[in-house]
Amino acid sequence: MMGTVLAQLPVRTPSVDWAGLLPVLLPAAGALVWLMVRSLVPSRPGGRAGRRAKQVHTGEAVARAARERSEQEREEPRPDASGSHLPAQVLVPAVLDAVWTFAVAVAGLVSVAVLWQRDADVEAFGGQLVMDRIALFVAAVVLGSVALAAPTLPRYCRRVGVASAELCVLALLAAAGAVVMAGAADLIVLFLGLETMSIAAYVMAALNLRRLESLEAGLKYFVLGAFSTAFLLFGIALVYGATGTTNLDGIAGYLDTYIVLRDGMLLAGLAMLLVGLGFKVAAAPFHAWAPDTYVGAPTPVTALMASAVKAAGFAALIRVFVEALGTRADDWRPAVFALACATLAVGSVLAAVQSDAKRILAYSSISHAGFILVGVQAASDEGVAAVLFYLAAYAPVAVGSFTVVAVLSGQRDDRTGLDTLAGLGTRRPALALGLTILLLAQAGVPFTSGFVAKFSVIAAAVEARSYWLAVVAMVSAVVAAFAYLRVVVAMYFRDPGDEADTAEQASKPAIGIGAGAVIVVAVLLTVAMGVVPGVLESLSSTAAGL
Repeated sequence: MMGTVLAQLPVRTPSVDWAGLLPVLLPAAGALVWLMVRSLVPSRPGGRAGRRAKQVHTGEAVARAARERSEQEREEPRPDASGSHLPAQVLVPAVLDAVWTFAVAVAGLVSVAVLWQRDADVEAFGGQLVMDRIALFVAAVVLGSVALAAPTLPRYCRRVGVASAELCVLALLAAAGAVVMAGAADLIVLFLGLETMSIAAYVMAALNLRRLESLEAGLKYFVLGAFSTAFLLFGIALVYGATGTTNLDGIAGYLDTYIVLRDGMLLAGLAMLLVGLGFKVAAAPFHAWAPDTYVGAPTPVTALMASAVKAAGFAALIRVFVEALGTRADDWRPAVFALACATLAVGSVLAAVQSDAKRILAYSSISHAGFILVGVQAASDEGVAAVLFYLAAYAPVAVGSFTVVAVLSGQRDDRTGLDTLAGLGTRRPALALGLTILLLAQAGVPFTSGFVAKFSVIAAAVEARSYWLAVVAMVSAVVAAFAYLRVVVAMYFRDPGDEADTAEQASKPAIGIGAGAVIVVAVLLTVAMGVVPGVLESLSSTAAGL
């Protein structure tokens, strides 16, 4: 009898809208396909430009190999540090790597644009992954950052000695993980996306085996990242224990409907989730890894970490705290208030006292994280819209700024002090002008994207009655502007001196077509979003549900 009844019941065949998952599938599949293709291409043996550091399995051996390589390269002459006259058999594979990465990222952007036109959200795997407007917006920021950074890779990788194939594959994998984070509707899926992105980022940070600083950056990032992951997992476990589910909609529904009997467990889980995600966005006091990692990592990797990785981290904060835990905003808003104030103060003050351009940009990135936290703290649709606008506005600024630093960083990617920029306005006026516009945007000067972004988050804070936080943000913007002014003064009002002239003649850093195009596009986007911000404001407001 039971068998007859079961046989008559309609069986619903499980289905997945694979087209709706293209923003995730394209970078993931692109990374795997290119990994297989490049693994079949034999590496070029011999030659100083094509030599690769031997792979070793212990940290001590890696450090020894990097030290010996650095000492050897200091003794070797560098007739062409710019990479502008590299042999075709050396440069062509790197160009193909960059073209493939750019094509996959652009294809992902096209899929985002197509899905944006749909009226309904795309749900997959039992509703654990949802490609709604917020996910699509953040996916566009992530994939756009990868596409914008890709043209800088060929000459940079061959000039510095970083493996371009591995870097491109890892960048696409990190992008796939970031998009999963943005679309996660379950804490477990959020964790899987975060780890996919983080593991790829750990390896990318340590990919320059010629520099001890790069190995140190990867190690610090990995150790502290693993530590923060433990907090995140404990937080997920405690929230599950308090609500009985890891589904974000389920958590929100439970908190709306029932009285939480294990309130202490929920608050402890909330605090641990904030610590784990605070590390990913480099919020103070969980920012200690960021300056050394940003400085030691290959500069294009730093650009991706400051744009794509940061965007994914804030998307996760919005998903967990604003959407799932929105009814408990009175519990977590004071903590985010404190994090935002500390992050703004640490980022802006320490950026103002640095003497290295890359480190200034690293602390500046921390300061920008503080501004974005101001929007998160508002816990409103207006705050979410301001956060999304800020992420989209900051991405091209970060990629463009670090690209200028990469052009000037020399053969070993270590010439990033302010002395390197001295007299740049005379030696490289176009490059100096581009960096100046990008720095003015970071300072929040009117008619740039930075001004509109900062105004949006501060307006959201005022609307949420967080007046003191708005005051702290405005004071922080003034202090941070001093750091950017120091860079501008070095470029236009400082004499490069004999030492800088000698280094300039020895390295002859060529801008290159790829890097030049990236800087131009970044500047144009920055100015366009500042002069005509209505389009991006409309998109971010739509994504936030306004």
